[in-house]
Amino acid sequence: MLTLNDYQQAAGRTAAYPNRGNNLVYPVLGLASEAGEVAGKLKKIIRDADGKLSNEQRERLLAEVGDVLWYVAAVCAELDASLESVARANLEKLASRAERQAIGGDGDER
Repeated sequence: MLTLNDYQQAAGRTAAYPNRGNNLVYPVLGLASEAGEVAGKLKKIIRDADGKLSNEQRERLLAEVGDVLWYVAAVCAELDASLESVARANLEKLASRAERQAIGGDGDER
C-alpha cells in the first residue's frame, strides 16, 4: 500500500526546479497553475458537454488532480513537513469543526 509519505518521497525524486529545498515560490505557483487547469477542464466540460463527464474527460481531470497532488507534496517538502502530517492535521481540524458544528461558515479559526 502506498502511503502519503511514500508518495511524497517518490514525487521528490522527480522534482527538478531551481533552488529545490529553498524555493517555496516555485511549487506554490505550480500548485496554483495545476489547480487552475483542473478548473479550466471542468469549465470546458460544462460549456461543451452540458456538464456531462465522459470517461476520457474524467481521466484527464484525474491526471490534473495528480499534478496538483505532486505540487502539494513539493510545497510540504519545501516547508519541511510530511504530506501525511499535513493530511492528519487537516482531518483533525475538520473533525473538530464537525464536532462543534462549525463546518459551514468561513474563517480559519472557526
